[in-house]
Amino acid sequence: MLPSKDITRLIEIMAALRDKDTGCPWDIEQNFESIAPYTIEEAYEVADAIERNDMDELRDELGDLLLQVVYHSRIAEEIGQFKFGDVVEAVTRKMIRRHPHVFGDEEARRQGLPKGMWETIKAEEKAEKEAARAARGEEPRVKSEGYLDGIPLAQPALTRALKLQQKAARVGFDWGAAEPILDKIEEEIGELRAAMAEGQQDAVAAELGDLFFSVVNLGRHLELDSETSLRLTNDKFRDRFHFIERELKSKGRSVEEANLDEMEALWAMAKGRV
Repeated sequence: MLPSKDITRLIEIMAALRDKDTGCPWDIEQNFESIAPYTIEEAYEVADAIERNDMDELRDELGDLLLQVVYHSRIAEEIGQFKFGDVVEAVTRKMIRRHPHVFGDEEARRQGLPKGMWETIKAEEKAEKEAARAARGEEPRVKSEGYLDGIPLAQPALTRALKLQQKAARVGFDWGAAEPILDKIEEEIGELRAAMAEGQQDAVAAELGDLFFSVVNLGRHLELDSETSLRLTNDKFRDRFHFIERELKSKGRSVEEANLDEMEALWAMAKGRV
């Protein structure tokens, strides 16, 4: 079998890997649940390649992410649920429907996308899915009708906080500017100090969460993504710590042998360099 730019070849490869008689034992054993962590990991690796502006890596990582879509689709096909083509059809239908200002008639394109239309369309899609499930005799999957229920639980906490805030802001539940949020952050720090003084771990955890949520809100108003900002800080911390390691190694020492005072002195040097 030869490589190809045609998506059909990738689908054929996955089918061969999953073949019960001649496929790969590891691939045959996998299911939706076992593959899901890899799907999330591949999405992060795509983001990492973008952040590093590495186009070769981005091409490869996008391929790995596409493989995950094909993988899940193949498992679904094997149990008689849907095929890869159904996935493509579903997303193309969704994109066309959600962009009447691009794909609609002349009047729809002229009007643009009215305020609230995006949420209206998504609500219609949700209702149609529930109606289809009811027609098949299935129990409704969505028990609550809350406005924020559509934000996936499986997202990273910082990302989910941002999505919750963005959606709430669409109906006017939002701060008017960034500056008052700084006051809110200081308030949350005070509440965190009080919880720490009381020694109630559950209260400390709750107040720490409130602080994180407020910081995400500040980032949103500053038009900064908290997840991205934190990744940059993580990288900065890693680079500075690597500097400490290199300096200690040049003196024949390791981080395990160094004391905190030594490392803090080197950290101060690293801040001026990295």
